Amino acid sequence: MDPHPQHKQEQIETTLSCDKDEDIRITILYSKAFQPAVVTLKHTHSSLLKQILNMADLLEWAKKDKRRLLHVVYRVGDLERTIKFYTECLGMKLLRQRDIPEEKYANAFLGFGPEESHFVVELTYNYGVTSYDIGDGFGHFAIATLDIYKLVENIRAKGGNVTREPGPVQGGTTVIAFVKDPDGYTFGLIQRPTVHDPFCQIMLRVGDLERSIKFYEKALGMKVVRKVDKPEYKYTVVMLGYGEEHETTVLELTYNYDVTEYSKGNAYAQIAIGTDDVYKSAEVVDHVIQEVGGKITRQPGPLPGLNTKITSFLDPDGWKTVLVDNADFLEELK
Repeated sequence: MDPHPQHKQEQIETTLSCDKDEDIRITILYSKAFQPAVVTLKHTHSSLLKQILNMADLLEWAKKDKRRLLHVVYRVGDLERTIKFYTECLGMKLLRQRDIPEEKYANAFLGFGPEESHFVVELTYNYGVTSYDIGDGFGHFAIATLDIYKLVENIRAKGGNVTREPGPVQGGTTVIAFVKDPDGYTFGLIQRPTVHDPFCQIMLRVGDLERSIKFYEKALGMKVVRKVDKPEYKYTVVMLGYGEEHETTVLELTYNYDVTEYSKGNAYAQIAIGTDDVYKSAEVVDHVIQEVGGKITRQPGPLPGLNTKITSFLDPDGWKTVLVDNADFLEELK
Protein backbone atom coordinates (compact mmCIF):
# COMPACT_ATOMS: atom_id res chain seq x y z
CA MET A 1 0.00 0.00 0.00
CA ASP A 2 1.26 3.48 -0.86
CA PRO A 3 1.92 5.25 2.48
CA HIS A 4 1.63 8.66 0.78
CA PRO A 5 -1.23 8.33 -1.73
CA GLN A 6 -1.66 12.10 -1.82
CA HIS A 7 1.79 12.43 -3.45
CA LYS A 8 1.33 9.76 -6.10
CA GLN A 9 2.49 11.01 -9.50
CA GLU A 10 0.24 10.68 -12.51
CA GLN A 11 0.97 11.38 -16.16
CA ILE A 12 -1.30 13.44 -18.36
CA GLU A 13 -1.04 14.74 -21.88
CA THR A 14 -2.50 18.04 -22.90
CA THR A 15 -2.60 19.97 -26.14
CA LEU A 16 -2.22 23.74 -26.25
CA SER A 17 -3.19 25.65 -29.37
CA CYS A 18 -0.81 28.34 -30.62
CA ASP A 19 -1.66 31.54 -32.46
CA LYS A 20 -0.72 30.06 -35.84
CA ASP A 21 -2.97 26.98 -35.65
CA GLU A 22 -0.04 24.99 -34.32
CA ASP A 23 -0.53 22.55 -31.48
CA ILE A 24 2.02 21.70 -28.83
CA ARG A 25 1.54 18.41 -27.04
CA ILE A 26 3.32 18.17 -23.71
CA THR A 27 3.51 15.46 -21.08
CA ILE A 28 3.28 16.55 -17.47
CA LEU A 29 4.19 14.53 -14.40
CA TYR A 30 2.28 15.96 -11.51
CA SER A 31 1.27 15.28 -7.95
CA LYS A 32 -2.32 15.74 -6.79
CA ALA A 33 -0.92 17.85 -3.98
CA PHE A 34 0.16 20.41 -6.58
CA GLN A 35 -2.91 20.64 -8.82
CA PRO A 36 -2.99 24.48 -8.77
CA ALA A 37 0.42 24.52 -10.49
CA VAL A 38 -0.95 22.28 -13.22
CA VAL A 39 -3.97 24.51 -13.69
CA THR A 40 -1.66 27.51 -14.06
CA LEU A 41 0.35 25.68 -16.70
CA LYS A 42 -2.80 24.77 -18.64
CA HIS A 43 -3.59 28.44 -19.04
CA THR A 44 -0.05 29.53 -19.92
CA HIS A 45 0.09 31.50 -23.17
CA SER A 46 1.55 29.43 -25.99
CA SER A 47 4.37 31.89 -26.76
CA LEU A 48 5.52 31.72 -23.14
CA LEU A 49 5.32 27.95 -23.26
CA LYS A 50 7.50 27.95 -26.36
CA GLN A 51 10.05 30.05 -24.49
CA ILE A 52 10.01 27.59 -21.61
CA LEU A 53 10.50 24.63 -23.93
CA ASN A 54 13.23 26.48 -25.84
CA MET A 55 15.08 27.23 -22.61
CA ALA A 56 14.77 23.59 -21.54
CA ASP A 57 16.43 22.63 -24.83
CA LEU A 58 19.19 25.21 -24.27
CA LEU A 59 19.87 23.98 -20.75
CA GLU A 60 20.13 20.44 -22.07
CA TRP A 61 22.43 21.66 -24.88
CA ALA A 62 24.69 23.34 -22.31
CA LYS A 63 25.29 19.98 -20.64
CA LYS A 64 26.48 18.52 -23.97
CA ASP A 65 28.46 21.53 -25.21
CA LYS A 66 32.18 20.83 -25.67
CA ARG A 67 33.51 22.92 -22.83
CA ARG A 68 36.93 23.05 -21.25
CA LEU A 69 38.66 25.30 -18.75
CA LEU A 70 41.16 27.21 -20.92
CA HIS A 71 43.05 29.62 -18.69
CA VAL A 72 42.92 31.87 -15.66
CA VAL A 73 43.78 35.57 -15.87
CA TYR A 74 45.32 37.62 -13.08
CA ARG A 75 47.51 40.69 -12.64
CA VAL A 76 51.13 40.86 -11.50
CA GLY A 77 53.47 43.72 -10.61
CA ASP A 78 56.60 42.49 -12.40
CA LEU A 79 56.04 40.23 -15.38
CA GLU A 80 59.62 39.03 -15.84
CA ARG A 81 60.00 38.27 -12.13
CA THR A 82 56.84 36.15 -12.15
CA ILE A 83 57.80 34.33 -15.35
CA LYS A 84 61.15 33.47 -13.74
CA PHE A 85 59.45 32.11 -10.61
CA TYR A 86 56.90 30.03 -12.51
CA THR A 87 59.43 28.51 -14.89
CA GLU A 88 62.32 27.93 -12.48
CA CYS A 89 60.41 27.11 -9.29
CA LEU A 90 57.09 25.63 -10.40
CA GLY A 91 58.26 24.01 -13.64
CA MET A 92 55.94 25.82 -16.05
CA LYS A 93 56.86 26.73 -19.61
CA LEU A 94 56.51 30.16 -21.21
CA LEU A 95 54.08 29.50 -24.08
CA ARG A 96 53.67 32.97 -25.57
CA GLN A 97 54.17 36.59 -24.62
CA ARG A 98 53.03 39.90 -26.07
CA ASP A 99 53.49 43.58 -25.35
CA ILE A 100 50.82 46.15 -26.27
CA PRO A 101 52.53 49.53 -25.64
CA GLU A 102 49.72 51.56 -27.16
CA GLU A 103 47.40 50.18 -24.47
CA LYS A 104 50.12 50.16 -21.80
CA TYR A 105 50.01 46.51 -20.86
CA ALA A 106 51.76 43.21 -21.54
CA ASN A 107 50.81 39.62 -20.89
CA ALA A 108 52.31 36.16 -20.88
CA PHE A 109 50.83 32.66 -21.07
CA LEU A 110 52.47 29.90 -19.05
CA GLY A 111 51.56 26.28 -18.38
CA PHE A 112 52.68 22.68 -18.28
CA GLY A 113 51.81 21.93 -21.90
CA PRO A 114 50.27 23.44 -25.06
CA GLU A 115 47.19 25.62 -24.71
CA GLU A 116 45.24 23.36 -27.06
CA SER A 117 45.17 20.66 -24.40
CA HIS A 118 46.31 22.16 -21.07
CA PHE A 119 44.95 24.69 -18.61
CA VAL A 120 47.30 27.68 -18.46
CA VAL A 121 47.76 31.02 -16.72
CA GLU A 122 47.56 34.39 -18.42
CA LEU A 123 49.57 36.97 -16.51
CA THR A 124 48.75 40.62 -17.11
CA TYR A 125 51.16 43.46 -16.38
CA ASN A 126 49.81 47.02 -16.52
CA TYR A 127 52.52 49.60 -17.09
CA GLY A 128 53.54 51.34 -13.88
CA VAL A 129 51.43 49.20 -11.52
CA THR A 130 53.72 47.25 -9.18
CA SER A 131 51.28 45.73 -6.68
CA TYR A 132 47.65 44.63 -6.35
CA ASP A 133 45.17 43.76 -3.62
CA ILE A 134 44.40 40.03 -3.76
CA GLY A 135 41.50 40.32 -1.31
CA ASP A 136 40.21 37.50 0.87
CA GLY A 137 37.85 35.85 -1.63
CA PHE A 138 40.53 34.34 -3.82
CA GLY A 139 41.91 31.17 -2.25
CA HIS A 140 44.66 29.50 -4.24
CA PHE A 141 45.75 27.74 -7.39
CA ALA A 142 46.88 24.13 -7.07
CA ILE A 143 49.57 22.08 -8.78
CA ALA A 144 49.68 18.29 -8.68
CA THR A 145 53.08 16.66 -8.48
CA LEU A 146 54.60 13.19 -8.27
CA ASP A 147 57.18 14.35 -5.69
CA ILE A 148 55.99 17.16 -3.45
CA TYR A 149 59.10 17.10 -1.25
CA LYS A 150 61.44 17.59 -4.20
CA LEU A 151 59.26 20.40 -5.58
CA VAL A 152 59.15 22.22 -2.23
CA GLU A 153 62.92 21.97 -1.80
CA ASN A 154 63.44 23.35 -5.31
CA ILE A 155 61.17 26.30 -4.54
CA ARG A 156 62.94 26.93 -1.24
CA ALA A 157 66.39 26.70 -2.84
CA LYS A 158 65.44 29.36 -5.36
CA GLY A 159 64.22 31.76 -2.67
CA GLY A 160 60.52 30.88 -2.79
CA ASN A 161 58.20 31.46 0.17
CA VAL A 162 57.04 28.10 1.61
CA THR A 163 54.08 28.87 3.89
CA ARG A 164 53.16 25.27 4.76
CA GLU A 165 55.58 22.37 4.80
CA PRO A 166 54.50 19.11 3.10
CA GLY A 167 52.20 17.01 5.27
CA PRO A 168 48.76 15.37 5.39
CA VAL A 169 45.76 17.58 4.77
CA GLN A 170 43.66 18.45 7.84
CA GLY A 171 41.57 15.40 8.66
CA GLY A 172 42.90 13.36 5.71
CA THR A 173 45.89 11.55 4.23
CA THR A 174 46.64 13.50 1.02
CA VAL A 175 50.01 15.22 1.34
CA ILE A 176 49.90 18.93 0.53
CA ALA A 177 52.03 22.05 0.90
CA PHE A 178 51.54 25.77 0.24
CA VAL A 179 53.85 28.36 -1.30
CA LYS A 180 53.41 31.99 -2.34
CA ASP A 181 54.59 33.55 -5.57
CA PRO A 182 56.30 36.99 -5.66
CA ASP A 183 52.93 38.80 -5.87
CA GLY A 184 51.43 36.92 -2.92
CA TYR A 185 49.24 34.45 -4.84
CA THR A 186 49.02 31.15 -2.97
CA PHE A 187 49.77 27.88 -4.75
CA GLY A 188 48.72 24.61 -3.16
CA LEU A 189 50.93 21.64 -4.02
CA ILE A 190 49.30 18.20 -4.02
CA GLN A 191 51.07 14.85 -4.01
CA ARG A 192 49.45 12.41 -6.48
CA PRO A 193 50.48 8.99 -7.83
CA THR A 194 49.69 10.05 -11.39
CA VAL A 195 49.48 13.51 -12.95
CA HIS A 196 47.69 14.46 -16.17
CA ASP A 197 47.70 18.26 -16.22
CA PRO A 198 49.66 19.53 -13.18
CA PHE A 199 47.59 22.74 -12.95
CA CYS A 200 44.65 21.06 -11.24
CA GLN A 201 42.59 23.59 -9.23
CA ILE A 202 41.43 27.17 -8.87
CA MET A 203 39.93 27.80 -5.43
CA LEU A 204 37.50 30.66 -4.81
CA ARG A 205 35.39 31.41 -1.73
CA VAL A 206 31.62 31.88 -2.01
CA GLY A 207 28.88 33.05 0.33
CA ASP A 208 26.14 30.57 -0.61
CA LEU A 209 27.43 27.20 -1.77
CA GLU A 210 24.15 25.73 -3.00
CA ARG A 211 23.43 28.86 -5.03
CA SER A 212 26.90 28.67 -6.58
CA ILE A 213 26.55 24.97 -7.40
CA LYS A 214 23.24 25.69 -9.13
CA PHE A 215 24.82 28.52 -11.12
CA TYR A 216 27.84 26.57 -12.35
CA GLU A 217 25.82 23.44 -13.11
CA LYS A 218 23.08 25.22 -15.05
CA ALA A 219 24.91 28.20 -16.56
CA LEU A 220 28.17 26.45 -17.40
CA GLY A 221 27.24 22.78 -17.59
CA MET A 222 29.74 21.77 -14.92
CA LYS A 223 29.31 18.68 -12.77
CA VAL A 224 29.98 18.25 -9.08
CA VAL A 225 32.86 15.79 -8.93
CA ARG A 226 33.36 15.92 -5.16
CA LYS A 227 31.80 17.58 -2.15
CA VAL A 228 33.23 17.53 1.37
CA ASP A 229 31.65 19.00 4.49
CA LYS A 230 33.91 19.55 7.50
CA PRO A 231 31.63 20.72 10.34
CA GLU A 232 34.45 20.36 12.86
CA TYR A 233 36.36 23.01 10.89
CA LYS A 234 33.22 24.92 9.85
CA TYR A 235 33.64 24.79 6.09
CA THR A 236 32.39 22.91 3.01
CA VAL A 237 34.18 22.53 -0.31
CA VAL A 238 32.88 21.38 -3.67
CA MET A 239 34.84 20.52 -6.81
CA LEU A 240 33.18 21.28 -10.15
CA GLY A 241 34.44 20.61 -13.63
CA TYR A 242 34.11 18.86 -16.98
CA GLY A 243 35.82 15.60 -16.09
CA GLU A 244 37.18 13.54 -13.24
CA GLU A 245 39.04 15.49 -10.57
CA HIS A 246 42.37 13.72 -11.10
CA GLU A 247 42.20 13.99 -14.88
CA THR A 248 41.35 17.64 -15.47
CA THR A 249 41.45 21.11 -13.93
CA VAL A 250 38.56 21.77 -11.55
CA LEU A 251 37.01 24.78 -9.87
CA GLU A 252 37.06 24.44 -6.09
CA LEU A 253 34.44 26.52 -4.28
CA THR A 254 34.81 26.95 -0.52
CA TYR A 255 32.03 27.97 1.85
CA ASN A 256 33.04 29.01 5.36
CA TYR A 257 30.13 28.72 7.77
CA ASP A 258 28.26 32.01 8.27
CA VAL A 259 30.54 34.02 5.95
CA THR A 260 28.42 35.46 3.15
CA GLU A 261 30.72 38.07 1.57
CA TYR A 262 34.37 38.41 0.62
CA SER A 263 36.53 41.20 -0.78
CA LYS A 264 37.61 40.60 -4.38
CA GLY A 265 40.55 43.00 -4.51
CA ASN A 266 41.86 43.95 -7.95
CA ALA A 267 44.44 41.22 -8.61
CA TYR A 268 42.52 38.13 -9.70
CA ALA A 269 40.57 38.70 -12.92
CA GLN A 270 38.72 35.75 -14.47
CA ILE A 271 38.53 32.20 -15.78
CA ALA A 272 38.15 31.51 -19.51
CA ILE A 273 36.11 28.52 -20.72
CA GLY A 274 35.74 27.23 -24.26
CA THR A 275 32.31 26.71 -25.88
CA ASP A 276 31.09 25.66 -29.31
CA ASP A 277 28.51 28.48 -29.43
CA VAL A 278 29.03 31.74 -27.54
CA TYR A 279 25.57 33.02 -28.45
CA LYS A 280 23.67 29.98 -27.18
CA SER A 281 25.84 29.89 -24.08
CA ALA A 282 25.06 33.55 -23.38
CA GLU A 283 21.32 32.81 -23.57
CA VAL A 284 21.70 30.07 -21.01
CA VAL A 285 23.80 32.23 -18.70
CA ASP A 286 21.33 35.12 -18.93
CA HIS A 287 18.45 32.79 -18.00
CA VAL A 288 20.31 31.38 -14.99
CA ILE A 289 21.36 34.86 -13.85
CA GLN A 290 17.70 35.87 -13.72
CA GLU A 291 17.06 32.85 -11.53
CA VAL A 292 19.98 32.86 -9.06
CA GLY A 293 21.84 36.15 -9.59
CA GLY A 294 24.89 37.44 -11.42
CA LYS A 295 25.44 39.93 -14.23
CA ILE A 296 26.28 39.87 -17.93
CA THR A 297 29.32 42.13 -18.41
CA ARG A 298 29.80 41.66 -22.15
CA GLN A 299 27.20 40.59 -24.69
CA PRO A 300 28.31 37.82 -27.09
CA GLY A 301 30.26 38.95 -30.13
CA PRO A 302 33.74 39.22 -31.69
CA LEU A 303 36.61 41.05 -30.03
CA PRO A 304 37.81 44.09 -32.02
CA GLY A 305 40.91 43.25 -34.02
CA LEU A 306 40.90 39.55 -33.15
CA ASN A 307 37.43 38.45 -34.29
CA THR A 308 37.44 35.89 -31.48
CA LYS A 309 33.86 35.62 -30.23
CA ILE A 310 33.40 35.89 -26.47
CA THR A 311 30.87 36.73 -23.79
CA SER A 312 31.55 37.51 -20.13
CA PHE A 313 29.58 37.60 -16.90
CA LEU A 314 29.76 37.60 -13.11
CA ASP A 315 28.47 34.77 -10.94
CA PRO A 316 26.26 35.54 -7.89
CA ASP A 317 29.39 36.25 -5.80
CA GLY A 318 30.94 38.53 -8.42
CA TRP A 319 33.53 36.09 -9.81
CA LYS A 320 34.05 36.67 -13.51
CA THR A 321 33.99 34.08 -16.30
CA VAL A 322 34.66 34.58 -20.02
CA LEU A 323 33.28 32.11 -22.55
CA VAL A 324 35.40 31.82 -25.71
CA ASP A 325 34.43 30.28 -29.04
CA ASN A 326 36.39 27.01 -29.38
CA ALA A 327 37.13 27.36 -33.10
CA ASP A 328 38.16 31.01 -32.74
CA PHE A 329 40.43 30.15 -29.82
CA LEU A 330 42.29 27.49 -31.81
CA GLU A 331 42.60 29.88 -34.75
CA GLU A 332 44.07 32.52 -32.44
CA LEU A 333 46.81 30.08 -31.38
CA LYS A 334 48.03 29.50 -34.95
